[in-house]
Amino acid sequence: MMNCEQEAARWMLRAVRRAALSVAVAVAGVLAVVPAQGAAPRLLDRVVAVVNDDVITQGELDYRMHLAEAQLARQHIPMPPEDVLRKQVLERMILDRAQLQLAQETGLRVDDATVNAAIARMAQQNGMTLAQMRTKVEADGVPFDRFREDMRNEITIMRLRDREVDTHIQVTEGEIDDYLATQAKAAHRGEEYDVAQILIGVPEVASPAYVERARAQAEDLISQIRGGADFGRLAAGYSSAPEALQGGDLGWRTLDRLPSLFANAVRNLSPGEIALVRSPVGFHILKLVGKRGAADGQFSDKPVMQIHARHILLRVTDAMPEEEVVRRLQDLRKRIVQGHESFGELARLYSADPSATRGGDLGWLYPGDTVPAFEQAMDALKVGEVSQPVKSPFGWHLIQVLAKRVEQPSIERKRMEARQVLRSRKSEEATQEWLRQLRDRSYVEYRLGNNP
Repeated sequence: MMNCEQEAARWMLRAVRRAALSVAVAVAGVLAVVPAQGAAPRLLDRVVAVVNDDVITQGELDYRMHLAEAQLARQHIPMPPEDVLRKQVLERMILDRAQLQLAQETGLRVDDATVNAAIARMAQQNGMTLAQMRTKVEADGVPFDRFREDMRNEITIMRLRDREVDTHIQVTEGEIDDYLATQAKAAHRGEEYDVAQILIGVPEVASPAYVERARAQAEDLISQIRGGADFGRLAAGYSSAPEALQGGDLGWRTLDRLPSLFANAVRNLSPGEIALVRSPVGFHILKLVGKRGAADGQFSDKPVMQIHARHILLRVTDAMPEEEVVRRLQDLRKRIVQGHESFGELARLYSADPSATRGGDLGWLYPGDTVPAFEQAMDALKVGEVSQPVKSPFGWHLIQVLAKRVEQPSIERKRMEARQVLRSRKSEEATQEWLRQLRDRSYVEYRLGNNP
């Protein structure tokens, strides 16, 4: 986090920039081009919001509206009224712009190689080549250069949050002890809950009247939901939470993977029921969408299959297309199977994974430690067997299983998993608080009619 001197300097710099910006915006609140021979001006773009020392234009807002409407349509979520969705999208753009500004001011950059790798992984996850992905993106009405910049911005925001929030989260040994003791006695251990939320945000410094208006809005939305209104539609239109455009759905989680406030509120609900809770960031309308029994895995006392494996990873690049990657891995496999060279030595020479220095050794793996495509291929191998090339979101792999065993998870493993759960829970809560603080200290001026 920034200290007081850094924060003051940042605000002084923004004040100077804002003074210059206000003149430009006053002169060009509407940007236009005048055709020859006195024809009427033709509108190009106009400013709809000022965020610190930057502006958001109507064209940018229209683009994000197009993406939001497409996302809601893909998820079969009824569309909110256009003016409601427009305000919601603009608020998200303001928050994104504030985060990108902070990243720029503090020297956080994402290079082209990182963006290219992320796009390549996305194409692989969707079973497409880069050319096929580009065709699909442009068919959806999104210029590929714009898509690349959106990807760069997403990575930038993710790294910013990691630096500003996640690196400051601490989990003590005592918290782990308490968590494991609670899990051992939990009546609902392992049960999964599908929860959706609508967050009506409240600033950190809010008057009692503001808080009451927020509470009244939350209660009005609850009345609409109980009267038959679609929860996802209301979430898309009114929620301040990150998953608003997913209809507010948080997905299936065990109670320990929900924020404590949410877990306490939904544990005794029946599917379809609603709860209203207050947190430091506002009022949360929680709906229990569904509940299902315990699944094998997390914190289970049952013995599980553990696999000791190693791999060689090659990534698709402009210089080495997918066909060449597969051909090279097939050649490496042939050399290993025929006994000409060892798997470990070839991994050290060719693998693009950090495990290359260990001959590709991944150690003992538990279910869920690797991505599904990798785990499925690994599970099917016999001890000593080398796989054919296997595609995952990270690239193409050769996998060799060194040993298998069935054992109960060790206490060290349980403590590691507990630490991950507690960090994830704290991160979710801390991120919401950090975003609220960032939004509260940002200068925002609306130029859109019927301002939020």
